[in-house]
Amino acid sequence: MAELGAHLPLWSAVPFAGLLLSIALLPLFAPGFWLRHFPKVSAAWALALAVPFVAVHRELAVQEVLKTVLAEYLPFLILIGTLYTITGGIRLKGRLLGSPRVNLLLLLAGTLTASWIGTTGAAMVFIRPLLRANARRKHRTHVVVFFIFLVANIGGSLTPLGDPPLFLGFLHGVPFFWTLRLLPVTALVAGLVLAIFATLDTFYYRREHHASLQAGEPERLGLEGAHNLLLLAGVVGAVIASGTWKPGSALHIYGHVTLEWPNLARDAALLLLAWVSLRTTRAAVRQGNHFTWGPIREVAVLFAGIFITMIPAVLILEAGAHGAFSGLVSAVSEPWHYFWASGGLSSFLDNAPTYRTFSSLAVGAINSLHPGAGLSADDLLPLSGHDTGALLLTAVSAGSVFMGANTYIGNAPNFMVKAIAEEEGVPMPSFFGYMLRFVVPVLLPVFALATVLFFR
Repeated sequence: MAELGAHLPLWSAVPFAGLLLSIALLPLFAPGFWLRHFPKVSAAWALALAVPFVAVHRELAVQEVLKTVLAEYLPFLILIGTLYTITGGIRLKGRLLGSPRVNLLLLLAGTLTASWIGTTGAAMVFIRPLLRANARRKHRTHVVVFFIFLVANIGGSLTPLGDPPLFLGFLHGVPFFWTLRLLPVTALVAGLVLAIFATLDTFYYRREHHASLQAGEPERLGLEGAHNLLLLAGVVGAVIASGTWKPGSALHIYGHVTLEWPNLARDAALLLLAWVSLRTTRAAVRQGNHFTWGPIREVAVLFAGIFITMIPAVLILEAGAHGAFSGLVSAVSEPWHYFWASGGLSSFLDNAPTYRTFSSLAVGAINSLHPGAGLSADDLLPLSGHDTGALLLTAVSAGSVFMGANTYIGNAPNFMVKAIAEEEGVPMPSFFGYMLRFVVPVLLPVFALATVLFFR
């Protein structure tokens, strides 16, 4: 609803900012209160947005809230919940020692896998073996943070299966294997981040008492719950099918709220796969994984508030040059502008509409430079084949995927990995501590170098 977004002021995003600050500050300054009452805090900020929003904009606001809940939040929750359930039934048994070499191999494997089973799927498959391998390590926080950087974000940049914005591009005409053109910049960014991790992890490892790390009875490596790998492949198949099946009809609710039949079928298939996993996986496997519903419950509650309070900010963004972000949109012209603008917003907002906005902006830019181009924002295939347009779309794609790592809420698996790690006793940095201690000194210089080499 770009028309509504064009009339919303920036201060309509105050509840969203309030929820982000609550997530950032309350666990730091009032941890007991946050632990007991975070569902109430999330609900309070959601109501602070929804009640006046509906009171002022009435039917349009109700439609937007329903669309957000039914077409965005619930599919999001079903997907990550299914992946969490299925991967919780896959256990790599055996005692891996969390040495720098083993950690590097696990992070590399997760990074390479993320583009093919999604960042959420790869994160859920690899986080538990990584945590078990490092259970006796004194310094573990950096291992999880770099896991978020690489497996939950950067690794998902090479196919539409990797991350939602790329899948959105695929739905709008970008060829499936087009995103492999991001391989050089992904290789640079991932390679540098892995090198920094290896250096840091080796430094910490040498300071620890290795005898305590070696303690425990040896156990032969093996895989339990292997049938869940087939269910995981079913998840990938359901997602691909939902993007390629075009029935030509849809379910309409409350006027203009549209639920596509392929998406409904996908969600039903995912719920069925989750149920099959629960029914067919031995309880001992999940117990061995220390599987609980706590992390997914926390993600479900907090992201319910985030999705609702984010509505005005997303609508303003979708309004482009006609909305309150017009100054930012009008300033974007060079490829590096697209990289940092799409990435900066994707650090805090849903990266799918961010990708959509800046890919549409790229279409407009090419049409302005080449009046006969006749490109359309609804079909990105001509844009992806245009020399300048392909560079702009590459910048948008890389920024939207890579910079989801800049905050805990930048991509769905980030917060889930954090929650799982904390449940296993890993002391994770605060919202701002994550950015100041790791993102600023590690990611931003790497992104700056990528800018100079690929987008200038």
